Amino acid sequence: MDHWFPGNMTSTAFTLVCLVLERRCNFTVSTWHTYCKINPRMPDGAQQNSMIRSADFYRSILDSVTEQVVVIDETGAIKWVNQSWVDFGQQNGCRTPSDAWVSVNYLRVCDAATGKGRASGQAISAGIRKVIEQTAPHFEVEYPCHSPSERRWFMMSVTPLVLDGGPFFAIIHKNITARREAEEKLRKLSLSDALTDLPNRRHFDNFLDAEWKRCFRLGLPISIALLDIDHFKLLNDHYGHQYGDECLATIGKTLNKIKKRPSDIFARFGGEEFALVFGNATAEQATAPIERIMDEIRRLEIPNAVSQTAPHLTVSIGLAEAVPDDPDGHAKLVAAADERLYAAKRAGRNRVVSS
Repeated sequence: MDHWFPGNMTSTAFTLVCLVLERRCNFTVSTWHTYCKINPRMPDGAQQNSMIRSADFYRSILDSVTEQVVVIDETGAIKWVNQSWVDFGQQNGCRTPSDAWVSVNYLRVCDAATGKGRASGQAISAGIRKVIEQTAPHFEVEYPCHSPSERRWFMMSVTPLVLDGGPFFAIIHKNITARREAEEKLRKLSLSDALTDLPNRRHFDNFLDAEWKRCFRLGLPISIALLDIDHFKLLNDHYGHQYGDECLATIGKTLNKIKKRPSDIFARFGGEEFALVFGNATAEQATAPIERIMDEIRRLEIPNAVSQTAPHLTVSIGLAEAVPDDPDGHAKLVAAADERLYAAKRAGRNRVVSS
C-alpha cells in the first residue's frame, strides 16, 4: 500500500500533495513551483531538483498532513491511504495496518452507513458516484462523525485524478470541528439574551412562527403569555439600573429553572417583559406552570419598597390561547396576550388574566 502509485510515481504523489494544499490554503500547482524556486529555505541546485522530483518527498508530505487522504478507483475500491487515515482508523477501532484498507470498498461502506439510518452516508455515496460518472466535476460535503466521547465534524472533498492506469479519485477528509463549534457558539450567542441567559426576541419570533405553523397543520391549541415586572420604572429610578438589571437576571434564572417541553419557550420579549409559549396547550393547561412561575418569583422576595402593589417584586401576566386557522396569524395571539396583560395591570397587578 505504501508504494502504490500508478504511472509516474512522482507525478502521482505530487498531484495528491497539490490537492491537499489547495483544499487547505489555495496552494495551487503553479504556486508550489514558484515557492520551490524563491523560498530561501529550500535546498539549492541539484539537491533541490532531486528532492522535488522524489516520490518519497511527496509521500512524506502526504503522511505528515492532518487531513485523512484516500484514493479509490472507479468501483470504489481503496487503492491507497495516508498515515493520518491509518491513525484515525486505529483511534476509532478500525483496521490498523495500511495494507488492510486495500480490501475495502469505500462506496459500500457509505451505502452500509445509509442502511443504518445515517443520512450523511446516502449524501456521500451519491456525491462520490456523480464524480465517478463525470456528472459533477468534484464533490464537497460537511458531515458529523461523532464518537461516544466527543462531537466531531469533517469536510469531505472528492476530486478526479488523471493518472496512468486510472481513473482514480482522491478523497480528502478535513477535521472542521473547531470551526463548527465556533459557529455554533456564535449562533447561540445571536439567539440568547446576554443579561437573562434566556432566548432573545429573535429566537422567540423564530420559535413562535415554527410552533404556530405546527399547531396549524395538526389542529392543536397554542397559548402565549406575556409577563411584565410590576412598577419596574419606579424600581429602576429608586434603586438604580444596576439593581434593575440584577432583578431581570434573577427572573431569567427563575424561568430557566421551570421545566419545559420541547414545544415551550420562555424568552425575553423586551425591556422588563418576558414571553412564554406553550405549544399544544390550552390556556387552562398553561395556567399551572404560569402560577408556579408567579409563586417562585414571590418567594424570591426581591425588595421593591416603591411598589404600589407589594413591598417586594411582583409580576403581571396576560394569557391567551388559539387554535390556529391561519399559518401566519400568530401576531393576533400576541396582541391578545398583550391586551390581557394590560387588563391584569388595570385590575391591580400581581395576577394572571386569561379572559
